[in-house]
Amino acid sequence: MLKLKDVSKFYYNKGIITAGFTKVSVDFKLGEFVVITGESGSGKSTLLNVLSGTDSYEEGEMYINGVETSHYTEAEFEDYRKKYIGNIFQNFNLVNSYSVYQNVELVLLINGYTKKDIKEKINNILKEVDLYRFRRTKVSKLSGGQKQRVAIARALAKETPIIIADEPTGNLDSRSAKSVLEILHKISKDKLVIIVTHNYDQVEEYATRKIKMHDGRIIEDKVLVKTKQDIVPEASKYANITFLSKLRIGLRNTFNIIPKFLLTFLVYFFMVAALLSEYSSFKKADYESGKMGYNGYFQNTDDRRIVLQKNDKSYFTDEDYEKIKSLSNIDYIVKDDLLLDNAISFVNEETNLYLYGTAKDINRFTGSVDVGRTPQNENEIIIAGFKEDYYISQMADQILESNLQLQNMMRGEYVGSYRIVGIKYEDINQYAFYCSDAVLQVVKDMADDYYSSIEFTLSGKKYKSEKWNTYMQIVANVNIPKGEAYVSADITYLCSNYSCRNKVISMTNSNIYYEQSNEVKITKSYNKNNFNSLTGLKKYDEHNGKIFVNPDDYEALFNKNYFQSSVFVKDVKEIYNTEKKLQDLNIKTLLIKDTLANWDEGVSQVLRIMQVVVTIVLIIVMFFISYFIIKIILKSRNIYFTTIRILGASKKVSKQLLDIELLTVSNLAYIIVIGFLLLVHYNIVNLSYIKDLMTYISIRDYILIYIILILMTELISSKFAKSIFKKSAMKTFNEEV
Repeated sequence: MLKLKDVSKFYYNKGIITAGFTKVSVDFKLGEFVVITGESGSGKSTLLNVLSGTDSYEEGEMYINGVETSHYTEAEFEDYRKKYIGNIFQNFNLVNSYSVYQNVELVLLINGYTKKDIKEKINNILKEVDLYRFRRTKVSKLSGGQKQRVAIARALAKETPIIIADEPTGNLDSRSAKSVLEILHKISKDKLVIIVTHNYDQVEEYATRKIKMHDGRIIEDKVLVKTKQDIVPEASKYANITFLSKLRIGLRNTFNIIPKFLLTFLVYFFMVAALLSEYSSFKKADYESGKMGYNGYFQNTDDRRIVLQKNDKSYFTDEDYEKIKSLSNIDYIVKDDLLLDNAISFVNEETNLYLYGTAKDINRFTGSVDVGRTPQNENEIIIAGFKEDYYISQMADQILESNLQLQNMMRGEYVGSYRIVGIKYEDINQYAFYCSDAVLQVVKDMADDYYSSIEFTLSGKKYKSEKWNTYMQIVANVNIPKGEAYVSADITYLCSNYSCRNKVISMTNSNIYYEQSNEVKITKSYNKNNFNSLTGLKKYDEHNGKIFVNPDDYEALFNKNYFQSSVFVKDVKEIYNTEKKLQDLNIKTLLIKDTLANWDEGVSQVLRIMQVVVTIVLIIVMFFISYFIIKIILKSRNIYFTTIRILGASKKVSKQLLDIELLTVSNLAYIIVIGFLLLVHYNIVNLSYIKDLMTYISIRDYILIYIILILMTELISSKFAKSIFKKSAMKTFNEEV
């Protein structure tokens, strides 16, 4: 059945060639109990390794059932071991953390059996070797003789025609040795049993054939008992290991040695924590860098802000606002967002007090004032700013006592009379004025005026009302009756017969959203003498040339609907999802955070690239540190993986079992870290630093970190597998034992 013809085995070490054995020719048949003996170094164990297919040979030919094996690839030798060879080792090569039953089960699962099909078979084999009552006992708690019987049971479970045993009684007492030999002798009736031993006297009564080796050669080959020649060799039937069996073995390996599991878990736990910490710090730095930008058109550069316009440029209706408000991530809506980007000034010329900032809705004010009180009247205002600001810190009393006017800088006018009654400390770049609806309306009118262009027709000719030129400038005045207009006597030359009385002025206001028209009739002209009595204004020279109309007529030129609004989101990480939902409502969007520019944009790009490089380097360093730590932790697993290869597992299957083990630990570590972060998020664990970093990581980022973790795990597994699978199974085993 098994035949060697002029087979030699050589070893190469640092340029030196040594012979394991040379020119060995021998033929083995089923039913034989072959004992190979000889002195240490005679080559008997090396011969056994070649016969079992766990080591290669360099010359000659080995035949199995007449088939040459010299051309066998590693995969074909794995197939050979599965079909023909059952191994029994001097050191047992059992998985000590497994039970007796699991050790026998392992070889069957590796060879394609399913769990449900093998229970009865395993129990019968354990009864045969008198270990049934120990089936649930950990192998580490057994005696030497019991362990060797487990090894025999494992070899029997494969149902291979050849059993190869290397010093099977070497570590046993005489009673245990006799028990083991009797079992081997019994199974040799229809199998080929080949054992190597130093103690021939111990096995003499069971041997049917004796082979003695010396200096790598067979010096004696003696048949002691003639055996049957009509036994037909039958290879073991096997299939590829099933996915469920791989999963079962992999999960068992993960948890069967608790110290190993805990150490590996800690490595992965810190790996996940380090990846998340580094990545969130990177995202935070990038976010903070983005916030430092500026925009020449938008004063309010809050990263939570989205500017809205309807696609058809029509105005927003109450129904539109309700739909927008219903979106889950919307915090609040600013219907007239011109207020957000138009700075206003409150001035007291007598005290040279000049305060510049943006207007905010008093209804958005939260908390309490730090100095003064809250407003009680429409013209009362709260100012917010840095606590260290000079005006707020040093001139608080003067600010709170002053009567202020709102400056229309475009027209060089002062509007209304207002009073700051409260001061709020806020970490903002410029002052914010919390105003009533009445004050906001004045500010809105000023903004509408700024962004609009008014043209008018008089006596068939078109003129433009320039904001920076008083001549022919249309302005509102409360002293003018509705529907009428007062013009300067200096422009009556524009009318026929130098008289503009009863002439109609047709006014049109236009901007990017709408055009609005109105008409008034000139009823009076003013000069230096009657200017004050007609308009109520002083300083004739500053106003001469203006066309005064009633405020209602002027306001009729402006559409009071909102054509552009802004929303502020609750969670800036979800801002792009919110933007998509707004676009689905036929709304054009602009994310302010994406419009910002930096004066040092080039430097920012270089720093961003450096951050990416540093992150990649840290990931690489983390990988190698983790690999070397895990390699040390898993070093004890080298014998395990070598053993399962000898038992019939391919390199691929062994690698997959390692993958399952490491992936289980890495996934568990990831889940535990995420669970801990959820406790922080919901304030069950109070760690403000971690909670702050979490705000910069999105679901997409968690997925990216998970992918990096899995890739690192796969790389660690591949590198470790390569280090233990690059040599033959027997060579790796010999190095580890």
